[in-house]
Amino acid sequence: MTVITVLKYNVNLLSLLSHRSYMLNNSRFLASFAKYAEHKPLEKIRNIGISAHIDSGKTTLTERILFYTGRIEKMHEVRGRDNVGATMDSMELERQRGITIQSAATYTLWKDHNINIIDTPGHVDFTVEVERALRVLDGAVLVLCAVGGVQSQSITVDRQMKRYNVPCVAFINKLDRLGANHKRVLEQLAGKLHHNAAFLQLPIGLESKNEGIVDLIHQKALYFEGIFGETIREDEVPSNMRAEVQERRQMLIEQLSNVDESLGEMYLNEQKIVEKDIKDAIRRSCIKRCFTPVLVGSALKNKGVQPLLDAVINYLPNPGEVENYALQESESSKESKGKITKILLTSERNNRNPFVGLAFKLEAGKFGQLTYFRCYQGKLSKGESLYNTRTRKKVRVQRLVRLHSNQMEDVNEVYAGDIFALFGVDCASGDTFVSNSDLQLSMESIYVPEPVVSMSIHVKNTKDRDNFAKGIARFTKEDPTLRHYYDTDNKESLISGMGELHLEIYSQRLEREYNCPVILGKPKVSFRETLRQPYEFDFLHKKQTGGAGQYARIIGVIEPLPAENNTEIQFKDETIGTNIPKQFVPGVERGFRAMCEKGFLSGHKLAGIKLRLLDGMHHCVDSSELAFFNAAQGMMKEALQFGSWHILEPVMLVEVTVPTEFQGIVMTQLTKRHGIMRDSDANEGWVTLKAEVPLNDMFGYIGELRSTTQGKGEYTMEYIRYTPCLPEIEDRIIREYQIENNLISEQKKN
Repeated sequence: MTVITVLKYNVNLLSLLSHRSYMLNNSRFLASFAKYAEHKPLEKIRNIGISAHIDSGKTTLTERILFYTGRIEKMHEVRGRDNVGATMDSMELERQRGITIQSAATYTLWKDHNINIIDTPGHVDFTVEVERALRVLDGAVLVLCAVGGVQSQSITVDRQMKRYNVPCVAFINKLDRLGANHKRVLEQLAGKLHHNAAFLQLPIGLESKNEGIVDLIHQKALYFEGIFGETIREDEVPSNMRAEVQERRQMLIEQLSNVDESLGEMYLNEQKIVEKDIKDAIRRSCIKRCFTPVLVGSALKNKGVQPLLDAVINYLPNPGEVENYALQESESSKESKGKITKILLTSERNNRNPFVGLAFKLEAGKFGQLTYFRCYQGKLSKGESLYNTRTRKKVRVQRLVRLHSNQMEDVNEVYAGDIFALFGVDCASGDTFVSNSDLQLSMESIYVPEPVVSMSIHVKNTKDRDNFAKGIARFTKEDPTLRHYYDTDNKESLISGMGELHLEIYSQRLEREYNCPVILGKPKVSFRETLRQPYEFDFLHKKQTGGAGQYARIIGVIEPLPAENNTEIQFKDETIGTNIPKQFVPGVERGFRAMCEKGFLSGHKLAGIKLRLLDGMHHCVDSSELAFFNAAQGMMKEALQFGSWHILEPVMLVEVTVPTEFQGIVMTQLTKRHGIMRDSDANEGWVTLKAEVPLNDMFGYIGELRSTTQGKGEYTMEYIRYTPCLPEIEDRIIREYQIENNLISEQKKN
């Protein structure tokens, strides 16, 4: 392959040509880059994710990986002085804030292995990005801060790995920071995450004295020299660490012997255990998720990254070692119709098996919708057709690309185990695609958590409504945890998401990407008004001035409904005889229901009332359905003015999950918000609390919960019923409504 052929695979051709001297001096860069277009055997492929708590160094680590593998020629910091930012943080907002908002995919080469990498966000508000990345990956690197240790999002990521049965290696990062303690982090891995974990490496010094690492398996000291730590110098273990190295190596062998049968037999029979035996045992037990190898280093200081890459290749599975299933609904016979069977997919890299792929992420770009795929079976070539098993639609593959952050590199074909992207595919996240229309397969869906925070949203300028509609339609399609809907009760648009930062980021993206500034605010609560006691009426509507006359008299009673029906409005015709002809009764009901749209106390809808029409009177000429409609409206105006009404508020069933040590403080928080505890359930260090809390008192709770539980608390809520407001809440609502009405009246006068 010539140099020109190699260069055509790089989007940034001019950049590479301008750094010709760099390429000539770094033959490793050129040689590895020449192989990016090659399709490796299955055993030489790794699909991994970099996951961790926020600010643990995931993106910095990914930047080092890309540099050492020759994928990029210069490293940039997450918040660098050169205003460039990390390669994987391609969004302007990510570079400004110094956080990862969207997961980004890339692929690179290390020791003739193709590694597909997805760098995921660490903030809990963007947890769906981690969720769908882990759904399609075969392994993961769990990055832990040497100071912070196992933090809230570390626990969440670990749960997600368990959900999709993803094996991982742990990397304790930031050994150079003040207060770094790798031993404490290992204890937290075992105590908080219940991992059977052991060190494969030990640091040579901590904080500012961190010089390198010691490899326990080979019993060698590794020092990372050169300007960027690209040269690894092997040396003997420092004399002051030899005893600890022997002890930790023995502990590693013992822990592996407990979970790996082959090594356990060798250990019990006192056979000599060599380096290959330890490595093989680590790989077997790591793939089974019964052992977690722990590596150490400092990505920012360029220490420990190359051994981590070796560990990814040595210990994490290739796509052929992971069992992937598709679900198929049987239609062969009446007895078995509707029965779901699991089909094991074949990961062999050939075209004998039909293509099966999963669309796991959508992203709108300047060239249209970009859909991220994982190929689980078969082969896909440019120009072929695919079928969406959910919509039964046929799609032609016009452009096939592999991704390097926000750059795209065209390829002609992809095989099982590859992560790639297609343009112009109209689908939803989680859709399954096949090459044979007869195949009715469906991959396991992606878990999407329910939104926990809602805010009102409206555009600053009415002329931006079209841009707002385009932007919000795109964002809600890309992010399934973002919801937008119109509340007909309160006449306002609401946006729901995973946290206040989540919604704030999307409001900023609307302004930046669609030139549509928006205002976020606290949403209104859908209160209701209802009667305290029955109200009897005898109302006469009479109009005989100008034009046709109107005459209608209605007699009856309005009653409050029982608590279980206090969201309903009921109408019952109990008239006997012809005092009110039956053709006029619908007019009474329509007038009654029309007046229930707005109450007298707070302007909210009426609910929990029943109108019983008992009697009335009509005129043979002047009575009509319209007359009885107006009579019902007039009667309701009197009922609203002279009846005894009060306000109902929605009560939510709130379910909070927190570590056991925070149970007391969370119960106190819920009680302060007028919550009534219903149930609690403790399990494996976590407790789930259930309480009934008024919705009006739940605003801002997610921030309070996360701050008091170190970010570990989660909650969900659902509506259960309406109950009467507390007197002070009712007085405040009425007062605010009166002030608002007075302001509107003054504006009309002026």
